[in-house]
Amino acid sequence: MTTVSPFACVHPDAQIGTNVEIAPFCLIEADVSIGNNSKCASHVVIKSGVRIGENNYFGEGTVVGGAPQHVSALPPFGQVKIGDGNVFREHVTIHCSLKEAGMTLIGDENYFMAGAHVGHDCTIGNNNIFVNDVLLGGHVIIYHRAMIGGGSAIHQNCRIGSLAMIGGQARVVQDVPPFMTVDGLTGKIVGLNLIGLRRNGRTSEEMKMLKNAYFTLYRNNLAWKEILQAFQDNYSTGPAAELMQFLLSTKRGIVRERAAGRAQLRIVESGENSNAGETDAAPIMIRAIG
Repeated sequence: MTTVSPFACVHPDAQIGTNVEIAPFCLIEADVSIGNNSKCASHVVIKSGVRIGENNYFGEGTVVGGAPQHVSALPPFGQVKIGDGNVFREHVTIHCSLKEAGMTLIGDENYFMAGAHVGHDCTIGNNNIFVNDVLLGGHVIIYHRAMIGGGSAIHQNCRIGSLAMIGGQARVVQDVPPFMTVDGLTGKIVGLNLIGLRRNGRTSEEMKMLKNAYFTLYRNNLAWKEILQAFQDNYSTGPAAELMQFLLSTKRGIVRERAAGRAQLRIVESGENSNAGETDAAPIMIRAIG
């Protein structure tokens, strides 16, 4: 049984499925469809042109289908299409397409934590996790089962490959290949997402092939054409082939590997740390810097 609060404002032309709950102070505009078993908590706004599948949850203050944040944004705008089983926590914002024929697409079983933002014309796959305050610029593509750390900002037109893991507060300005881990501090690649790969059932043989592919990509000092040729020659099957296809289709280039840091050693002279007036000299210490 669908339940609509008398304090909600639902346009009579909106299409509401069965067992949908709409809490007080929600606004559902015309030309909206909401699938079965979905729930809108208080103060949710669903704008015109939004198509929502089944079993979705929208937390308090979520706004879906807002106008694109673009200096040349003029109506008519495009739509937002959302699949099944997604969770949008408090104050998530999702913008519609900049062009009338365009679409902002969100797949199935994604989890958006509080304050996450999806810009216009983004395409998001399935089973991704977006931690609090993640920011996706326009035309960003997220594949499947990626984990985007809190406060990360993904530049417009960038892609995040499947099973990539982005550290918190990372600044991503190029494509992140599948299966990679990005350090939040530097925004650089720091290796494969080994834990995610194991949890998703990758075999030891597949893991070995991916490690070899990683070295080909980042450690063998090859030119880009040589890298692509090496992948075509050696990695035509399995997850490494998915990585190869991602590399072949990049337009912005890929995020580089973080350079290995070199710790500097500082010798602290005897007595340097001793208090004024002490007669006993402090021991010699070695400190790592950086």
